[in-house]
Amino acid sequence: MDILWTLLTLPYAPVRGLTSVVRVIAREAEARQYDPANIRRELEELDRAAEAGDITPEERDRGQQRVLDRLTGAGGAGAGTASGAAPARPSRRPAARRRAAGQARRVDRRDDPERRRGR
Repeated sequence: MDILWTLLTLPYAPVRGLTSVVRVIAREAEARQYDPANIRRELEELDRAAEAGDITPEERDRGQQRVLDRLTGAGGAGAGTASGAAPARPSRRPAARRRAAGQARRVDRRDDPERRRGR
C-alpha cells in the first residue's frame, strides 16, 4: 500500500519539498524575530538613533512599543502603527514541552454545552 501511495503522489513531490523548505525558513525567521539578542539590538539602535537626533523621542517610544508588543503578543488598537502590530507569537512550544513531560493537556470547558445545562 505504501508503494502504491508513493507512486500515486509522486507528481506532488516537488510541492511537498517546497512546503518543507518554507516551513524551515519560517521557523528560522520566527526564532530570529524572538531572539533576545536581536530584541536588545533593536532597542539599542532605537536609543542610538534618538541620541543622534535621527528620530524624535516619540518615534523612539513608538518603536520600543512595537518591539514590546511583538514580544508580548499585544497589538491592534494600542500599537500606534497604521498597519497594526506583528501577529502574536504562536504558543506551540509550551504545549510540546507539557506533552513531552507527560502532563495531560488542559481542556477549557467554559463553553461546553453540557456544563451550561447543569450536568
